[in-house]
Amino acid sequence: MLKNKIFVPLYRITNKMGRIVAIDYGQKRVGIAVTDTLQLIANGLTTVSTNDVISFLEEYTAKEPVDLFVVGLPKQMNNMPSESMKYIQPFVNRLKKKFPSIEVKYVDERFTSVLAHQAMLDGGLKKKDRQNKALVDQISATIMLQSYLESKRF
Repeated sequence: MLKNKIFVPLYRITNKMGRIVAIDYGQKRVGIAVTDTLQLIANGLTTVSTNDVISFLEEYTAKEPVDLFVVGLPKQMNNMPSESMKYIQPFVNRLKKKFPSIEVKYVDERFTSVLAHQAMLDGGLKKKDRQNKALVDQISATIMLQSYLESKRF
């Protein structure tokens, strides 16, 4: 009778994974995006000041399980790390020290700001809203996270 039925074990339905958190680190602001608990969809979460990012992540990880931090890797067109790396590397070191049980991976963040602006334009946002740099950072983190998820699937 069950020949044409798809059997999915109950633990596969109820077993939640931790989220993946993407971090678009900047000198003033940090865009943050997260996945759902099945790690399928990237959603923008917020933008916080650079000074507050570690405490924000402490509060977030206390409420939500996190499996992985994905941090934007700024590269130049010749594939060499950009000048911003001198700010990002110390942040990643602090992140690893503060959250030793959570893996940290870099993801190429080239063009994410351009894609974020294009997404805002395509979404019909008014010019004033498109100039909101905090929103751009959050969308950039979301694009970066979605890119990571897609690369993981193949």
